[in-house]
Amino acid sequence: MERLLITGAAGGLGRMMRERLSHVATKLRLSDIADLGEAGPNEELVQCDLADEAAVHDLVAGCDGIVHFGGVSVEDRFDKIMAGNIQGVYNLYEACRANGMPRIVFASSNHTIGFHPQDRHLTAHDPMKPDGLYGVSKCFGEAIASMYHSKFGQETALVRIGSCFPRPTNHRMLATWFSPDDFVSLIETVFNVPRLGCPVIWGVSDNDEMWWDNSAARYLGWRPKDSSSRFREEVEAENARPAPDSPDALWQGGKFTADPIYRD
Repeated sequence: MERLLITGAAGGLGRMMRERLSHVATKLRLSDIADLGEAGPNEELVQCDLADEAAVHDLVAGCDGIVHFGGVSVEDRFDKIMAGNIQGVYNLYEACRANGMPRIVFASSNHTIGFHPQDRHLTAHDPMKPDGLYGVSKCFGEAIASMYHSKFGQETALVRIGSCFPRPTNHRMLATWFSPDDFVSLIETVFNVPRLGCPVIWGVSDNDEMWWDNSAARYLGWRPKDSSSRFREEVEAENARPAPDSPDALWQGGKFTADPIYRD
């Protein structure tokens, strides 16, 4: 690709992928509402509020692919989620429609299905059960992507990210861990396959403990290589096992299921 856009590039995932995706395109266009620091040799920095329709249109222009991490990434007040994750996603898809429909990697979340119990093995076709307003906003994003694919042919990989960190840090992450290397290989696959469509892809490594079935996306040819199993002893030594009746032991969304609806 000539130009890859990464939105939310000042956030945790954005900073990680800013370093790891420089080989994917000649230019990385990095965007956030927050400060992005100094531009690297092949970087373009653009400060952009996703709720600003005209600014998002200009941001997408000239891009051959998009990795969309932008928006609110945790449970928060509805007005903040509305601006970044709902208005912002609509603006992004309209900008793509006006600018040649570059492929999108959409950072969805396991919190779209957080109120499924941990003993339930899910496929991409199981119903959404969001665990908060953040999860609801990701359900909206998936719905927008599906509609734009059906109506206009816009291709999107809907990646329901589990826990993308250098290593799992608690018992729940032994099932949800998504290694950064596996995420990079998925992004590479998304931009290289001849046909993408609009698949739901579980963003999870090849862990021994597994709640999610990725067989519906096997046609892409992507297979994760890492596993949380090599960290199990460390995680168990560092963390007491959660109580059987705690959210972290009951629900796939873990403690997010117990978050309040924030009003202040």
